[in-house]
Amino acid sequence: MSTFSSIIAGFGGQGSLLMGKIMAYSGMLDNKEVSWCPSYGPEMRGGTANVNVIISDEGIGSPVITKDADCVVALNQPSLDKFVHVVRAGGSLVVNADLCTTDHLDVKEGVKVYEVPANRIATDAFGGSKLANLVMLGAVVCATGAIKVDGMDDTFAHVFEGGKAKFIPDNKKAFELGFNYAKENC
Repeated sequence: MSTFSSIIAGFGGQGSLLMGKIMAYSGMLDNKEVSWCPSYGPEMRGGTANVNVIISDEGIGSPVITKDADCVVALNQPSLDKFVHVVRAGGSLVVNADLCTTDHLDVKEGVKVYEVPANRIATDAFGGSKLANLVMLGAVVCATGAIKVDGMDDTFAHVFEGGKAKFIPDNKKAFELGFNYAKENC
């Protein structure tokens, strides 16, 4: 991989920015050049939120992705509708199948679509959909190989440090559930 670009989008509170942060930290810990560029409305929760993440072996010219993303991750239908055309031909589209439908979409030729029931997987494992974003992150990593799985322990330790360290076991489990789902079903 020379350069990997992705857009992760959803409603505020779904964890799209955290997903991007984890990817960016993973790239940094792998000595890559990284860009993490969030965009969100003033609503904080319930408004739209997305993040552009670029991980590269080379310098990054612009942190904003307007076309030809290697991967688009949609946590909800409005995000899917907005960003489906940004993924490049031959790229990956990873969608939360519990909140998105791909039936009506016109995707570019060669785009691999991964439909992951992230809310259901998280609810079955943790009693609620709060960790659906980490399920989706696992699926994204499986689908794209954008970050190294063997570096996730260090990444989680950096992202969830201090008082947040107590969340690491559940976050790792959710990540693994998403990774395994994509590996077995997509």
